[in-house]
Amino acid sequence: MYKNIDMTKTGILLKETIKKGGYTVKDIQKILHLSCPQPIYRWFKGNVLPSVDHLYVLSKLLGMHMEDLLVTEQEDISLTELCIDRISDHKWLYEYRTRLCVKECA
Repeated sequence: MYKNIDMTKTGILLKETIKKGGYTVKDIQKILHLSCPQPIYRWFKGNVLPSVDHLYVLSKLLGMHMEDLLVTEQEDISLTELCIDRISDHKWLYEYRTRLCVKECA
């Protein structure tokens, strides 16, 4: 039997993972092409979950599997923190790729 997603714990995990990755809400808003930051804050509060498209982009950005960004009921957030340690280098890699693309595309 599959467990349901715990939206509150998932929101906490998303907030901490994004923060540990070195990203701000404004960064995520820009990367996901959102017109305002409110959806991101709703994710953090556990009011709603990111769409599959946004979850996919976040997983690539943070170097994690999509499933690792979700917390199921009765799951401890600390179990998923094992994956968070490797995030710090991903913001640097993303920025490097962005600068590289700008130079090559110019």
